[in-house]
This record gives sequence, structure tokens and C-alpha cells, in this order.
Amino acid sequence: MSDFWKARRVFVTGGFGFVGANLVASLVSRGASVVCLQRDETIPNSLDLLGLRERVTIVNGDLEDFALLARVLNEYEIDAVFHLAAQAIVGAANRSPVPTFETNIRGTYLLLEACRLSSTVKRIVVASSDKAYGSHDRLPYSEDFPLQGVFPYDVSKSCTDLISRSFAVTYEMPVVITRSANIYGPADVNLSRIIPGTIISVLRNEDPVIRSDGTPLREFVYVDDVCDAYLLLAEKVDDARADAFNIGTNEPVQVLELTNRIIDLADRHDTVKPNILLRNKISHEIDAQYLSGEKMEKRFGWTPAVRLDEGLGRSIEWYNQNLELLAG
Repeated sequence: MSDFWKARRVFVTGGFGFVGANLVASLVSRGASVVCLQRDETIPNSLDLLGLRERVTIVNGDLEDFALLARVLNEYEIDAVFHLAAQAIVGAANRSPVPTFETNIRGTYLLLEACRLSSTVKRIVVASSDKAYGSHDRLPYSEDFPLQGVFPYDVSKSCTDLISRSFAVTYEMPVVITRSANIYGPADVNLSRIIPGTIISVLRNEDPVIRSDGTPLREFVYVDDVCDAYLLLAEKVDDARADAFNIGTNEPVQVLELTNRIIDLADRHDTVKPNILLRNKISHEIDAQYLSGEKMEKRFGWTPAVRLDEGLGRSIEWYNQNLELLAG
């Protein structure tokens, strides 16, 4: 492990969320001085579940408070910014699009403007998503595909992506964009997501619910791999500025198969079975989506280290050990 992050001052938005907290853990383990923004006091939250609260500096406030963002960057002399804060639940975005747009779009341009005016920020990683691509007939998605989100969450990520590149190109800012597949791993408290929700159900000997016909094809990438990619791109920002990179596994899987793999890995195939709610395709959802990781491999030699079954096994172990800490 290099000393690149040792004593480096880092601001993480979304640090109390699942991916953000795992990124904070990676940064802290490398000796970084991390500042996290906290809007709401949510229990449980991923940062506390990973035991990181006492190892970071916490600033209370809202991503849409421009003065606060500017003050944080200035007072803490922030060198690196990882922008992960977002309303990330697709169903919630469909039910209530305005808060999603406020957080995911407005929050992004306010943070980038604060970074533009900062004299200390040297590297910015913005977390977009594979959802930014919208739906395409050709698979896998590569970085030169147009961004054409239609549904609220997808649109918010398309906008996040485009706004970030606009700042990078117009103002020659050190911004790099990531488009990740579906991320999974320890300490995800959003149990509406298929992997943690299925694991919790299976560990409780309940039939896991599939809220589709089971055929949607998705790609899942382990959170440690994603964090490693974020850190690599931040370190190599001079070679990655104003560019976007897919972070995936080249290992797509159907939702029903994924559920059955979790059941088998948890050794519960004799006690539970998938509960498929629908017999038809679900509306407002892309049917098949997965990414090409060729660009990250060619440019930086990065490939994911954790295969799906290994990552699912690690996740099952973590949830089994922490089941009592999760609400519900």
C-alpha cells in the first residue's frame, strides 16, 4: 500500500451511506484525514456500522448549502473530493422526483462550483452510475454511448455526469467521472436493494421477494473494488481529467439466478425459495444493463478483484454477524 493518501485531506459527500462509508474505511486505513458531511441522524447508518465515527471529522449540514460547502473546503484545506451523496433508491425517485433532482443535480453543481472557487482542491471524483446511460439495445455499455436517462433516477445521473464534464472542460478542473454497475457488500442498510434485502430474508429463513419476473439482467460489483477504482482515478486524475470510466465486472446475472446463488451460498436451499411477485416485465425499469470495463483496464490496468460468489459470501458473513444491528 502506497503512502499517497497518508495525511491527505479528503472530503467525502455521502460518507454515511453504504459506498461512502466503505470508501471512508479505505481512506482511513491509508492514513487520510477525512471530513464527512452529515445531513440527517439516521440509525442505523453505514459509517457507524463500520465503526468509523470517531475516526473522521463530521460536519453537519446539507449538500445544497453552498456557503457550507465552500467553508468546508477552505477551513479544512481539502485536497481531494469524492462526491458520492445522492438519493440512490430508484423506487423513491419514481415516487418523488423533485427531492431526487434537488440532491443529485443541484447538489452536484453547487459542490463543483465550491471546488472551482477553492484554492486547495486538486482532485475530484464524481460518482455517476450505469443508469446514466438509460436504455440501449447494444450491450455491454461503453463510455462512448450517449447518456439518455428517461426515468427520474436515471435522468438525475445523466445530469450529474454531464454537469461534471462541463465543469471539467470549461474550467479545466481536475474532475473524473465514474459509472458503476450495481454496488453491493457489507453495511448496506438500504434493504430495498436486492442483495442486502435477499440476504436478510434468507438469513431469517424467509422467502426472498423478487419484485419483477426474475428475468432482468444486471451487473453487480463488490464495494471494495469500487473504492479501489475511485482511489486509483483520484491518484491518476491528471491522466483521467474530464473523462468517464465504467466500473463493472463483465459478469452480468439475471435477478432470479442471483437470488438462487445467495440461497445456495447461505446454505438455505432446503428452507427458502424465491417469491416472484410478477409474471410480466416491470414498467419504468431497464430490462438488461451491464458495462464494458475495457477502458479502465487499458488505461490503468484496473480489473475487479472480487468475483460475484466471493463477494456474496463476504456479504452474507457480514450480515449474519450484524443481523441484530439492522432494523426491521
